[in-house]
Amino acid sequence: MSGIGPVEPANSTNGERGCDVVGTDASRPGDRLAGRWSGLPPGRRRAVVAAAVIAVAAAATLALPQALAPDRHPPPYDPAPAPTPWPATVTAWHYLGRAESLNSPGKTGRFRFAVTVEHGPAVTLRVAGTSYPGLTARAVPGPAFTVPAGTPRGITVEITVSDCSALPPEVDHPFLDVTLRNTRAIQRHSFIFGRAYARDLSDLFRAACGPRTA
Repeated sequence: MSGIGPVEPANSTNGERGCDVVGTDASRPGDRLAGRWSGLPPGRRRAVVAAAVIAVAAAATLALPQALAPDRHPPPYDPAPAPTPWPATVTAWHYLGRAESLNSPGKTGRFRFAVTVEHGPAVTLRVAGTSYPGLTARAVPGPAFTVPAGTPRGITVEITVSDCSALPPEVDHPFLDVTLRNTRAIQRHSFIFGRAYARDLSDLFRAACGPRTA
């Protein structure tokens, strides 16, 4: 048995250095829980799983109505601002009558109107003409005037007969040509008036030009 020493136990510590062990971990809580779970009887484990499933389903049932319920405090609605209207679509003219009686022959008459702007920015207006080439028309005292929204304004239009030969014997559907301007656009528009204005304008024709025949 020469050359062979005594056999040492595998766990001998008599001055001998043991092998290094890399990555040794301490016991973890999960390992302990797994051990306890494995030690439970099968019936107990099934009961625990069923209880957990019931608890999750109950929590989902309670949370679903709150998730589907409308927000009690929705963010404020902020609509896009409406575009500025065209001046001709928001401006209205109404005939009020003669500003003076025709007691004596004359070639000029004054007629009163009420001008209204329904909404939007103020509209500046200028009377540019009237129904027939034998007439001239202008607003008095100034040629242009501004009407704010929601506040009717009384306007006087002075009409002068410049050429009797260009006028018909009777007036039918008379109108005024008006230029309108607001912050969006400048438009030319004709405002048509009814019987009262036609009758008063015919009186001006007869006073300025005498009886007319068709």
